[in-house]
Amino acid sequence: MSAAPRTVREVLAAGAGFLEGKGPENPRLACEMLLSRLLGCKRLDLYLQYDRVLDEPRLAAMRRGVKRLAAGEPVQYILGETEFMGHGFKVDRRALIPRPETELLTEAVLNAKALWEGDASDGSGVLLADVGTGCGCIAVSLALARPAARCVAFDISAEALDLARANARAHGVEERVAFVHGELSDGLEPGMVSAVTANLPYVPTAEYEKLPPHIREHEPRAALDGGDDGLAVIRDVIADAAIALQVGGFLFLETGTGQGAAVRSLLEKSGFEQIEIRPDLAGHDRIAVGRMSVVT
Repeated sequence: MSAAPRTVREVLAAGAGFLEGKGPENPRLACEMLLSRLLGCKRLDLYLQYDRVLDEPRLAAMRRGVKRLAAGEPVQYILGETEFMGHGFKVDRRALIPRPETELLTEAVLNAKALWEGDASDGSGVLLADVGTGCGCIAVSLALARPAARCVAFDISAEALDLARANARAHGVEERVAFVHGELSDGLEPGMVSAVTANLPYVPTAEYEKLPPHIREHEPRAALDGGDDGLAVIRDVIADAAIALQVGGFLFLETGTGQGAAVRSLLEKSGFEQIEIRPDLAGHDRIAVGRMSVVT
């Protein structure tokens, strides 16, 4: 990016132009996110100070950020944070960047009336298990929304758990979220859990190899690659959840496009009822919900 642009308007235009065809899918948005951080303002407030002249330290920082974007690094990793369910979460290469689809998963849990009915309306007596917690966005968001609920967050990556703990600490819920390095079957007795949530790797290996470089070269493969059919990890977690859940307990899964029928079949075989495959905003299979039947 040239040293000539100095105003907010000029810097945004130059940065977006430099990135066209090189880095992020939306170069203008990425530049706005970088510059709003540097100026300590909301992104939309940039338009109220279009003619503001940037000092040299901020210009230099902006140039460094744009070069990192051009190299394919996600803007969330450059900033070190992202927003999820209205809350800020620290993110880095230790865990997957939360997507809007995962907000749909979290909302599905919060909107499950049968889970929160009666005395459990505030979370009293509810035990939630979040499998593959990553940065902890689901577990922490649920803990914030239901202060009386208990939550156990699982991940096979010790590094991801450290990141999740940091986010729980930052949001003041560290004492209400337990963290387990391992799988669902490692930390809970059978029939204990009210609900299991899981955003697991679901991209088939062949498709993973075709993902854009800014995803494939920066985000952890273990959080994306779901094996030959994309269901290797999901298959195991469904089986584990059938044991961990109490009678009438819920399983909430995020799935890949076109996997709805296969996931429904897996849920049915493991004894789940009231199964729903819900679409995302683009109409693709995305959220699978099942309830543990009385007879398994």
